[in-house]
Amino acid sequence: MNLKFLIIAIAFLFQHKNDTSDTLERKHPSRAEVLSCIEKVNYYWQSNHTKPGWAFWDVAAYHTGNMTAYKLTHNESYKAYSQKWAEKNQWMGATSGNKAEWKYNYGETNKHVLFGDWQVCFQTYIDLYNLDKIKNPKKIARAREVMEYQMSTAQNDYWWWADGLYMVMPVMVKMYHITGNSQYLDKMADYFAYANSIMYDSVEKIYYRDAKYIYPKHKSINGKKDFWARGNGWVIAALAKVLEDLPAGDKNRRAYEEKFLGLAETIKNLQQEEGYWTRSMMDPQHAPGPETSGTAFFTFGLLWGMNNGYLDKAAYWPTIQKAWNYLTKTAVQPDGKIGYVQPIGERAIPGQVVNKDSTAGFGVGAFLLAATEMYKFLEKK
Repeated sequence: MNLKFLIIAIAFLFQHKNDTSDTLERKHPSRAEVLSCIEKVNYYWQSNHTKPGWAFWDVAAYHTGNMTAYKLTHNESYKAYSQKWAEKNQWMGATSGNKAEWKYNYGETNKHVLFGDWQVCFQTYIDLYNLDKIKNPKKIARAREVMEYQMSTAQNDYWWWADGLYMVMPVMVKMYHITGNSQYLDKMADYFAYANSIMYDSVEKIYYRDAKYIYPKHKSINGKKDFWARGNGWVIAALAKVLEDLPAGDKNRRAYEEKFLGLAETIKNLQQEEGYWTRSMMDPQHAPGPETSGTAFFTFGLLWGMNNGYLDKAAYWPTIQKAWNYLTKTAVQPDGKIGYVQPIGERAIPGQVVNKDSTAGFGVGAFLLAATEMYKFLEKK
């Protein structure tokens, strides 16, 4: 009798395992659904923002997602949209020609040439340059001038806020591949080490937005560590982009991998059941409710890690699946508008309203990154 019961129990468990696996597989979207979502979202954004904006981060971050979508879809209107924006901004970030006045503290003026928020535009300029059969050096001339001047200085504290890692790290790897100048990789490692020294929590394996928010000097409303979702979204997306392009034998590769893996695990453990991450990641009550930009960057980073063999599918797909459901069923509105994007800021703000009408280009760019990586995942199945 006991043996018969054991056989029945084993058979049930085996069947249940197969059912669970089948259910998991059925939850994958189709590639056609992902492409349709990319097209709907990007059409909505571009048709409602026909005039090229400035080269500052809030607009430039959209274009990093747009160019990724272009590389997947080969939709020439996407490339043309970014080309028009680059030409309007003369392939520059902040425009000062006087190096003696160049600054890297926060600033929206033409003097803040060395501030990373004015350098993220170079990612798109470089992408457009690389797509040309006949290379036009004008497209990367300002990027090269700015970055090589910056690398010639003794300072290593250029990345003093988490967002800066996304803004500039991919630029430096891209410029290395164009120039062959290994200083781009060496300086990137130095700047990254400084950023870790002031923002990284080695216990939690996650980043504060900047040194102002380090616990216990700063706390959430419930006395907890306050880790900002979009800030960490910038970081994991930066690391994914860097690891994608970094030479396999780079001496600092392991340092980037360790931070990526630790951050991915922490992110997975802090997801809300509804699929999103709250703005203050360890204190959902600090600023409750969904937020799309951080969630989209996390989805991109985790998908990239799974696609490239860093993250185990069995461990991470349930997290990604819930996040994707949130993004496509809640964040994306019927007309293609991306909602629930926290406005420009630097922290989770108690009482700030973030709803279906809250949108921004950087949130759209983050979604395009995530959707493109989802398509790549489905191609591998």
